[in-house]
Amino acid sequence: MDFQTQAVPATLGRAFRMKAGQFARIVNTHGNQVVDTWAIAESDPCEVSSMDHTRSVNSNIFFTEGMSLQSSRRRSMLTMVADSAKVRHDTLLCPCSADLYRQLGCTEYHRSCTDNYHEALSVESISHDFTPASLNLFMNVPVKADGSVDRVPPSTAAGDYVVLRADIDLLLVLSACPQDITPINGAARTPKDVAVCIASAFPLEEVR
Repeated sequence: MDFQTQAVPATLGRAFRMKAGQFARIVNTHGNQVVDTWAIAESDPCEVSSMDHTRSVNSNIFFTEGMSLQSSRRRSMLTMVADSAKVRHDTLLCPCSADLYRQLGCTEYHRSCTDNYHEALSVESISHDFTPASLNLFMNVPVKADGSVDRVPPSTAAGDYVVLRADIDLLLVLSACPQDITPINGAARTPKDVAVCIASAFPLEEVR
């Protein structure tokens, strides 16, 4: 099978070129790692993944198997075709940033998903003066009846994965979230690597 396997190291981000019809298998190697996720259209870098359009089209505040990630122009960019853990992925919380870590008490530089997004784009010679909201794969954010949300460790296990199909030619940006103050990346508050396989066919049982 035609595929390549790469890692997104803990606390860092990477960008992956995908053609329409290709698949990305994102493996939560240790089970506890949240992966902030974005898509940028190859045809126009100003067309980016949009959480508000994604929630509107799917009529759901969560992202689950079978749903599509919508662009800022309301086009399907990615479809989740498989989820080994069958969990509800978050679309509500913002990507972490320097401002967020300052509010959490950090007095020195702390890596963030916002920085990871822009660093990954810079490798591809793309520059944005904004940071889109992220699809937060594996993030466990229960929503209560009164509308309040919680932040709890992922309910996934080591080796759980999702498979995303590219519906257009795009750049997939992934950040192995650096959050180590709240338990969003597990009770140990220790970010971990994740594995990514880009393949031209599905299923991907051979891909490890």
